[in-house]
Amino acid sequence: MEQLDLIIKNGSVVLPSGLEKMDIGIKDGKITEIEKAITKSTLNIWDATNQYIFPGMIDVHVHFSEPGREHWEGFHTGSQMMAAGGCTTYFDMPLNGIPSTVTKEALYEKAKLGNEKSYVDFGLWGGLVPGNESDLEELAHSGAIGFKAFLSTTGNKEFEAVDDITLLNGMKKIAKLGKILALHSESAAITNWLKEQKEQEGNISADDYLETRPIIAEVEAVERAIYYSELTGCPLHFVHISSAKAIEKIEEAKAKGLNITVETCAHYLLYNHEHLRELGTVAKCAPPLREKEEQEKLITLLINGKFDMLTSDHSPCPYDLKDPNVYNLFEAWGGISGGQFTLLSAIELATRYQIPFEQVAKWTAQAPADRFGLSDKGQIKVGGDADFAIVSFEDSFTVTKENFFAKHKETLYIGHTFPCKIIGTINRGNIIYENGNILDQESYGEWVKPIKVEVKTS
Repeated sequence: MEQLDLIIKNGSVVLPSGLEKMDIGIKDGKITEIEKAITKSTLNIWDATNQYIFPGMIDVHVHFSEPGREHWEGFHTGSQMMAAGGCTTYFDMPLNGIPSTVTKEALYEKAKLGNEKSYVDFGLWGGLVPGNESDLEELAHSGAIGFKAFLSTTGNKEFEAVDDITLLNGMKKIAKLGKILALHSESAAITNWLKEQKEQEGNISADDYLETRPIIAEVEAVERAIYYSELTGCPLHFVHISSAKAIEKIEEAKAKGLNITVETCAHYLLYNHEHLRELGTVAKCAPPLREKEEQEKLITLLINGKFDMLTSDHSPCPYDLKDPNVYNLFEAWGGISGGQFTLLSAIELATRYQIPFEQVAKWTAQAPADRFGLSDKGQIKVGGDADFAIVSFEDSFTVTKENFFAKHKETLYIGHTFPCKIIGTINRGNIIYENGNILDQESYGEWVKPIKVEVKTS
């Protein structure tokens, strides 16, 4: 009789069809069987009595800053943090490394570091910036998961926002390559104009910051990108959408048959503008946390299936770049550090609003895998990668600096109590995280690359 490497027994398994009390057999990093009772011999058993087995989260939006800015966050600490949050695959954005990931050489340099240091699997975004349109084909063929561009000022001289001509040329090429363009959609003209006026007047409060990045700036950029997508046939993925009006435009485009997906982030659902007023720079991000009324609209949209997936947009930096004694709110680095808490946030919302756990699994695993061509990941199925997040409701989880695994411990999540905790993370059959600890110092992560995306044209 075949000996398995691991059996997860007696757990409530989150399948696409719903919860089932099942055993899961694992061999050579793959799921070999899902049965009521597996009696084969095994090297290891995980007793999951009273535990929920989710597919490992796929977070398509994180910012690690290696090479060049590892002191912000690198693959070693960043991937440990993701593992502690039940994430087994993450996609690293192209902008904060030096060099940014806008050439094949930079992609390979980053992939080498990831293969050496990452504790869980990872994908890599390529960038679209002015002047690199000729690099897109090599990036695509070399394994970039897709491309990322900014429609607003980035604050990073290594990765500039695109102008309209670069955007159109890039979208035309990306469409031909069968890839997806992810967009930070805020209008640079609107946000820069409003910011300049505020600073000239000396108005730099939390309310002033919110007013410099209004919902209309997001809506204008989203609508413009949709027009360009219709013109070029380029598939789009809108990142960190923060307003109901932007979703309205995206829904209209989807109804016309455009190939578009959209994410929002956990912090837009758990927090609002009052937290920026209260906490200051640690809660600064772009787009900004919205007013409570808008936050509630986003939650309703999530419940009604208008967001395809949830991400963290983990965007860390050393605390001195957010230190209010050094920088005012307008000058401080804008980004939320919180990659460890997205799955926990999704489960909290599910318990609060009676959302089935299979919907959580869809937001956090299945939809990302389907969208970006990771056929072996995203759901618990025979033949798939043995990627799991194991969750217990027997204990809550309160965020502290001691149990936050990121390199820098400042986050607006400090003090938040989730109704459950991640007690285990398994990546391709390897138990990476268990009961608050990374189990060993071996990095198991592998660079994952997408299958070719089917391009839909309007």
